Amino acid sequence: MAVHHMMTNIFFFFFLCVTLLQFFINPAVSLPLCTDSRAPLPPKTPLVFCNYNGSSCCDSVDDSNIRKQFESMNVSQPACASLLKSILCSRCDPFSAELFTIKTVPRQVPVLCNSTVSSNSSQTNQATNNFCENVWETCQNVSVTNSPFSPLLQGQAPTPANTSNKLTDTWQSRSDFCNVVGGPSLQDSVCFNGEKVQINITTNSTKSPPSGMCLEKIGNGSYLDMAAHTDGSNRAFFSNQKGQIWLATLPEIGSGRGLDLDESNPFLDLTDEVYFDTQFGLMSIALHPNFAQNGRFFASFNCDKSKTPSCSGRCACNSDVDCDPSKLPSDSGAQPCRYQNVVAEYTVNGTTSSRASVIPVASPVETRRILTMGLPFTSHHGGHILFGPDDGYLYFMMGDGGGGDPYNFAQNKKSLLGKILRFDVDKIPSDSEIASRGLWGNYSIPSDNPYIEDKDLQPEIWALGFSNPWRCSFDAERPSYFMCADVGQDDFEEVDVITKNGNYGWRVYEGPTVYTPKQSPGGNTSVSSINPIFPVMGYKHSDINKNEGSASIAGGFFYRSTTDPCLYGSYLYGDLYAQEMWAGVETPKNSGNFTANNIAFTCAKDSPVPCTLVPGSSLPALGYLYSFGQDNNKDIYLLSSNGVYRVVPPSRCGYTCAYETRTTSPTTGTMPPTRGSNANIVKGSCKSLLVLLLLILVLAY
Repeated sequence: MAVHHMMTNIFFFFFLCVTLLQFFINPAVSLPLCTDSRAPLPPKTPLVFCNYNGSSCCDSVDDSNIRKQFESMNVSQPACASLLKSILCSRCDPFSAELFTIKTVPRQVPVLCNSTVSSNSSQTNQATNNFCENVWETCQNVSVTNSPFSPLLQGQAPTPANTSNKLTDTWQSRSDFCNVVGGPSLQDSVCFNGEKVQINITTNSTKSPPSGMCLEKIGNGSYLDMAAHTDGSNRAFFSNQKGQIWLATLPEIGSGRGLDLDESNPFLDLTDEVYFDTQFGLMSIALHPNFAQNGRFFASFNCDKSKTPSCSGRCACNSDVDCDPSKLPSDSGAQPCRYQNVVAEYTVNGTTSSRASVIPVASPVETRRILTMGLPFTSHHGGHILFGPDDGYLYFMMGDGGGGDPYNFAQNKKSLLGKILRFDVDKIPSDSEIASRGLWGNYSIPSDNPYIEDKDLQPEIWALGFSNPWRCSFDAERPSYFMCADVGQDDFEEVDVITKNGNYGWRVYEGPTVYTPKQSPGGNTSVSSINPIFPVMGYKHSDINKNEGSASIAGGFFYRSTTDPCLYGSYLYGDLYAQEMWAGVETPKNSGNFTANNIAFTCAKDSPVPCTLVPGSSLPALGYLYSFGQDNNKDIYLLSSNGVYRVVPPSRCGYTCAYETRTTSPTTGTMPPTRGSNANIVKGSCKSLLVLLLLILVLAY
């Protein structure tokens, strides 16, 4: 009897374990996104046929085409016609990317809700809402010309054009039909129930906001960028503005050790090539996604063409963008476009066959110059590079060139300034391709870059309308959340969610308000001519404790570590000059709507490297906050002029977090929670449970 009860309990916990595992493994839905990877926007002209006049994936042309498609179907039965209209119009839904894509495979019709309970929040509490069943019961015997439910979904030959057919001509039963065009209405899944998709309208968490963020200082070095090693280890690369890069070992949280980094032995030294000054230097580093196998390493830096022979590229001020380099103001340097932005590739020990995971030295000789671009001014030249986690392409963040963007480069579709660029660095173009397409360097253009749809765009452009993007990141859990902080000019610092061909407004707008340029020799863009995507977070210069009147945003990451569970899911960012930090929370989840609040922070008293505090406060003296970093455990780092800091368990600073679990060691004090992702924690527990279950079965039988 005891064994029976024990077995019952074990099977219960096993069921719970599997349920939890499915919860953590199944990816959450992404933010509103259209099938072409663009952000939904309010249409300039109200839609007449489809009832999607808020944020929509359709414009008036799409609306008209959908109406023509509907009219060509010649549906005589009103109830069925109404359902089919709603299905056709679902292409306008802000979540159409989810509705029309299953495991990256595009669909002809949306996923129709096929369950007794729908995930759409407006339907969640209803007993039944099987939209797929409703479509079958209503339309199964109705003749439809050019039916959207193409037999191709079953791998059959397509129905000839203009041939009337019924659902029963193709499918034998409702279950056959819904197995093909329907999908389950589970939590964190998207399906169409005949209405505009509403997801997680209410927050599904009762977590209190964090009472504060605790930091430990692990190094005194001043670094501008950080990139985790792609081998999954506790190693990461750090780079400084002068042009040096090191491979460091990160200490375990709570170990009492500092950063293991030998400054006398850099991984890569580019100081002979890099021009270093207040606004210039080694801006960013990026590892090829397969770096552990191929050793390919990328650096973004500035050079001075008057000092370095290899520093020679086209001037971003040129006749193609109606700019005359000879008329540039004096702050551009003694020569037009004297200073250049460079993206270059290197390899470990100069060969791609070397094992990057075991040889910690790279050759300073470039294996490939990706891009060289002359800068019209001495500020706002961006320089951040990173690889997309899903597509493997290299993204390059380019500022407007500075000076308030007098030539309106950010809105000029023929200029690469004020843009986010997207390159394919795995495919080497021919010389003829570089020449014929007017490429700025040795890269190929991804086939889905937005110039395919917008012929006015330079092919490298992914998004436009930026002042100076300073630090971007992809969410580790939801890669469709591509976040960029954009430095303001006079009034506002912003955080944007980046989507394909999105126009983020500068210099028509600074943040959410219209901007009036002080000078505009390059002309202006009218407010009515663009459809800008406004920032999801940000702050006014007047709202922060400024240092000498300055403000400059530094973008960060979504916090995805288990170290501080009260920060989990928050987007962290800060200001270069002000001793202030923000945590942005998306409410409702997956809505794209964020609320950001100042977050208190201090330094742990048992920090491995002693923290200097701002006089008269508990704030660590960060100096200038240059960047944020993220390691393979998803822990977050602050890179400042005064050292390297890491977010640690809140209890080490006296902050309270109801979700923090910890053990106490008599020698080291409070220890951090279990490392690893939530999914890994559940997997480990499930593995232990399975072993226990098998052992009991052997003993019992």
